[in-house]
Amino acid sequence: MKWIIGFYGIQFLILILLIILSWLIYDRRFKKKHGKQVPKDFVRTNEVSIDPTTGKKLIVYFNPETGERFYKED
Repeated sequence: MKWIIGFYGIQFLILILLIILSWLIYDRRFKKKHGKQVPKDFVRTNEVSIDPTTGKKLIVYFNPETGERFYKED
């Protein structure tokens, strides 16, 4: 009986750990692409969007060398 509780306990702890790690990684990735300072070598595009979660206006910048996009808060 103890091994059953230990088996499911370990799986539960691993699941909680994966959830916490994925939340931290996603949060860091999302915040990296927004801000007030435009990184070097980024070119402004004509795209403007509204962030549905905050309602803020975002201007899109593009790096032609890497293809990466940056969203500047207006």
